[in-house]
This record gives sequence, C-alpha cells and structure tokens, in this order.
Amino acid sequence: MILANATIYTADPSRPFADAMAVRAGRVLRVGGYDSVKELKGRHTFELNLSGNVVLPGFIDSHVHFIDGGLQLARVPLRGVRSKDDFINRVKEAVRDKHHGQWVFGGGWNNDVWGGDYPTAAWLDDISPDNPVWLSRMDGHMGIANSLAMRMAGIDKNTNNPVGGTIMRTTEGEPTGLLVDAAMKLVFDVIPEVSIHERRDALFRASRHALTRGVTTVVDVGSYFPGKSEKQAWQDFTDIYEWAHSVEKMIMRVCLFFPMPTWSRVCDLIHEKGRMLSQWIHLGGVKAFLDGSLGSSSALFYEHYKDDPRSYGLQLVNMDDLLKTTLESDKSGLQVAIHAIGDKANDMLLNMYDKVVDLNGMKDHRFRIEHAQHLAPGAAKRFGKHGIIASVQPDHILDDANSAGKKIGIERAERSSYSFRSLLVGGAHLAFGSDWPVSDINPLQAIQTAVSRKPVGWEVPWIPVERLSLDDSLKAHTISAAYACFLDDVLGSLSEGKYADFVILPCTSWNEFASDIPSHVLATYVNGKQAYP
Repeated sequence: MILANATIYTADPSRPFADAMAVRAGRVLRVGGYDSVKELKGRHTFELNLSGNVVLPGFIDSHVHFIDGGLQLARVPLRGVRSKDDFINRVKEAVRDKHHGQWVFGGGWNNDVWGGDYPTAAWLDDISPDNPVWLSRMDGHMGIANSLAMRMAGIDKNTNNPVGGTIMRTTEGEPTGLLVDAAMKLVFDVIPEVSIHERRDALFRASRHALTRGVTTVVDVGSYFPGKSEKQAWQDFTDIYEWAHSVEKMIMRVCLFFPMPTWSRVCDLIHEKGRMLSQWIHLGGVKAFLDGSLGSSSALFYEHYKDDPRSYGLQLVNMDDLLKTTLESDKSGLQVAIHAIGDKANDMLLNMYDKVVDLNGMKDHRFRIEHAQHLAPGAAKRFGKHGIIASVQPDHILDDANSAGKKIGIERAERSSYSFRSLLVGGAHLAFGSDWPVSDINPLQAIQTAVSRKPVGWEVPWIPVERLSLDDSLKAHTISAAYACFLDDVLGSLSEGKYADFVILPCTSWNEFASDIPSHVLATYVNGKQAYP
C-alpha cells in the first residue's frame, strides 16, 4: 500500500515529516516525498490518496489494566456520576437484571465530582438486600461494599486493619463499607472467579475499544492491585493471552508486566519462550507498588493530608524487601516498574534506584516510575541521573486539578503535581498512558490535556509552567512510550523497517491539527491493515 498526499508526522527526528509512505508485509518500506515512494508501486499496490489528512504513528498507551478495562465496559458505569441519587439509581438498574445472590460489580466513581462525601454501605443496602455489591473507586485503590458483601467477607466492628490497608469506620467504630488498598482483599477473597469465557471476551472488547481511540499497543500492568493475589495476572497470561496467541486472535500489540514477587517465574518464561511470544505479545518486566493514591488518601507524603491531619498516606511494602526483589529482577535482565504517587514515595523510590545502580552497575536499566504524580523540590532533576522513565497519565489532571488542593492544600498541590515539563528538562523519559479503566483510553484527549492543562470549565491552565509542547506530547505517546518498554526498535515511529501501525486524523493540515486537536481518529491501521473502523 502507498499513502499519498498525506501530512505524515513520523516521530523520527531524522525525518520529522513526510507526504508519502509505502507499506509492505506489515512494515514501513519507505517514507518521504511521493516521487521517491511511487517508484515502489507495483501492479497490486493499493494507493490511498489522503488529500492532506494528518497521519501519526499508532499510539502506545504506557499503563493500562487491560482485562479489567474490558470487564468494566460490561459493568455498572459510574465514571462521571455527579450526585448520590445518580450513583444509587445506576446501581439499582444493575440489580434489577441480577438473580438472587448474584454479585453486582461496577467502578469508576469519583466522590470529588459530587462534593467529596464518600459513599457508604447505607447508600446501597435498601436497593441490594439480596445481592452482594462491590464498586471500585476510579483509582482502583478503594472500593465500597454493601452490608451483605461485608457479612460474606467477615468484616465487622472487630475486624482489624490489615497491613497496608484501611477499613473506614464510623465514629462508633462500625465499618462504613469503604475499604482502602490491602483491605480490599477481604472482599476480593469471597468474590467468585470471573469465567475464562468472560475474561477472553474482555480482551476482545478492550482491544476493539482501544483501536477506536487510535491505540495500537498497550503496556498491560495486569490485574494486580494492593490486596489482590499475584495469581490473577498469571491466569490472565495463560488463559487469555497465550490462548489468543495460539488461536491467532490478537488484533493489537501488548507488552506485559507481571507482579514483582513472581520475578523468577518471569525469568523462566523468558528463558523458555524469549521476550517476544509473537509480534503481538512482548514480555516486558515486573511491577510493584510503593504507595496508594491521592483520591483514596493513601499516596505517601512528607506532610499530612489537609483533610486528615493524622494521615500521611500508606507505605504498602517494606523497603528492604522491595530493594532485594528489585536487585534480583534487574540482575536477571527484567525491566522494573514501580508505582509511586506521593512525594515521599517518589523520593524513596529514587533513592532505591540509586542503590540498585550502585550494586548492579551501570547498564540500560530503563527503570520506570509509574505515575510520578507528586514530586518534592529537586526530585524531577534526579530522574535524569539514570535516565528513569516517568510513566505518567495526563488525563488524571482532569480529576485532580479540582481536588488536589482539598487533599494536600493549594500551595503543595501547585508546587508538586504532574511536573511534566520539569521531568523532561531534568532528563526523564516521558511515557504517556491512561491507567484505564481509572481514566478512559483517549490519547488525543491526553495530548490536549498535556498541552493546555485546562480541565473542563477552566479559563486558565493548572500549573502553566508544566505545559508541554505538542511535539513533546506526541512523542510521549509514540516513540518515547516505545522506548519506555524496549520496543523502540520496532514501534513508535513511522521509520523504515518498523511495524506499519498508524492512525489517520480528520485534520487536513498540520496547522489545523496543532490549533484544534480533534477528539477522534478517522481510522486506525495495524500492520498496514485497517483495524478501525
């Protein structure tokens, strides 16, 4: 195939723009002017005249929980719910379709949207007396259970907080139904397993959804959260990804990260199969958690939460244990990705990565910090010392710009939050992602957010000095995201020899695109073949 009369942004600094591209056998054959490309035209070449339409490399989403996202598409949708009544009504509708005793699942709620009050079991009990309910908050670090679900889980006034978790309680000590981080495991342990059939359907549902947004590759950090067993991530690998590979049903690319406690099993798998199971499935590395999230008041800070002076957040792991497993994983050649949101958590992680380099030596580690959301003064510059990857989620700004000030105070929030420009200047490699299903997969919106930093209804940007250029934002969702998972030799730019994954936008000139980033893609191509619509 030849793309002609296009406005092609390549993400390749040696040739940033082109107006034609030839594709053969799923790879980019040539990029440049039409005259140089047309000489490759043969009898069976299909030529697509784009009349100036902008073409970008396929987007890479650097942080998703892919199977969970696919499952969530079929559950109670609570994202964007703006009132208690709307919350209750959506659950009520879902209960209506359930059998007696069947679980009701949902997610995506954000209490900050309706004023800050957390939901309680009392909101749910009257409408779900015969059905256990579990509804996760948008960040995945907190959820609400109804009273029936708590009874099944054995949660009552006498239940102690587990290590790394909190059971929220009334002033009388009664559980409210809210469980934070490791406390969620109490309910997870009594939830029946989702069937293989449902989970396989979730992969296809998730893949189709991602392709509609122009995403051709995702970094799947798995169904692994504080309080959740490592077993699920491995079951998803064998039951879903290996199965889809064996029956040739993969339609987009995934890079998989596994729970860090199972690092030796990942090493064995790579030794047996190599890093690429196929062009579709890449074995990336291991993932761990250091703290929780801002919205659930479990991100770890130096200073206390403004709305809870007794709380500084939660440290979810012992640092000696984390250092030991990071050293072993890194020495074995695995890429390490660790979740850190609060400023103290990020400093602890940067200190630990310094130690790992001292002990394991200099090499191409590409350590990742997932989220890097709140940074203490000077922390952004430390990323550059070892070329650390900041795997960040611009669209979380849309939620936190309105709520971070209430959580940690306006001055702290504006000093420390989402320091994208500072990270780049400090030498970090930026990789954009969504954290789907926490935020929706939507790279064009994420790029717009990184460029403008204006949530809906805002006249002025939030922390304007941290805005990024369009070029830096595009690279963070393409070539820099590919570098962040060791796939930059085959993905991330429209360069000769790389996979022909690209998107076509409705804009018919670069100026039109730069001045008004569209909300949708016209078409998504994987391996040079149209995958959407």
